Amino acid sequence: MVKSNLRDALKDVRYLDRRYCINISRWLSVCIALLTGVIFSLPASAQDYPDKPLRLVIPWPAGGLVDIAGRTAAKVLQPSLKQAIVVENKLGAGGILGADAVAKGPADGYTLLLTTSALSINAVLRAKMPFDMSADLAPIALIAWAPSVLVASPRLNVTSVQELIALAKTKPGKLTYASSGVGSPAHLSAELFKTLAGIDLLHVPYKGAPQAMTDVMAGEVDLLFANATVAIPQIKANKIRALAVTSAKPYPGLPDLPTMAQAGVLQFEADQWLGIFAPSGTPEEILSLLHREIGKALVNDEARATLEQNGMTAAVLASRLDFKNFLLQDKEKWAGVVSTANIPKE
Repeated sequence: MVKSNLRDALKDVRYLDRRYCINISRWLSVCIALLTGVIFSLPASAQDYPDKPLRLVIPWPAGGLVDIAGRTAAKVLQPSLKQAIVVENKLGAGGILGADAVAKGPADGYTLLLTTSALSINAVLRAKMPFDMSADLAPIALIAWAPSVLVASPRLNVTSVQELIALAKTKPGKLTYASSGVGSPAHLSAELFKTLAGIDLLHVPYKGAPQAMTDVMAGEVDLLFANATVAIPQIKANKIRALAVTSAKPYPGLPDLPTMAQAGVLQFEADQWLGIFAPSGTPEEILSLLHREIGKALVNDEARATLEQNGMTAAVLASRLDFKNFLLQDKEKWAGVVSTANIPKE
């Protein structure tokens, strides 16, 4: 009886052990399948990327400075990515519509944005934005700087920034500066200049840069922070007088012209930046890959020459974190200018 009970007990143990092993085996199979899926899905986003054309949204007009930079970057980037990059100009609301479309687009690395300092400026000037600059867009790479030039009407008898400051201090609020509108880079650059130089100038906003430049040449307005590409032909034709560039370093297109800092306005830097973004949530490995390939592509001599011919200089920061930190500082700078100048939010 005892032996019989023992045999039955051992049989039950063997049955339970076999059933337990089967259950463990099934559980392991499920885990292996899940892990395999995860392992293969994660690298695929980087190893197989890109496996179809990319879309680069530029929220500015075709043929303009930003468009030229975007098409130049797309051209030199396509060979390394081995995919076409389709440029789409999506205009509206000072760059907001195009940026919003990308911010709300699929976070798969196939929809990218090329925009400018307008992103930071809009973030501090607009009371309501359809997206959050920091939360909804992932910075990939800064690709170029676009300096401006402080130019004066020939009718204004000044040949340097210091002469201009001295004259402005004898006529507070009398000298005028043009811009392409409230909140434009030309407007905020002039307000930054006013604060750092301790002078008062009268703002004359226009609906666009061409008319602003025309009136400075005609002597209707005294000053303008003009895009270098637009300003250089007029400077060389002696229709306006160049006083300084807004970049931190001398601009190759005007090598004899001092920077604002060299001209005595310390801590002044107001270049427009141009950079590439993706929707937040885009896999980190894809963002890193794009940053790396953009940096390699912009070493291209032809790309650099094209940018320089159009008033820009190529510039890729060392890391995406550097770009992110720069954007935070840029936003803080313009927020300070807007606050000091009491510019109302739209």
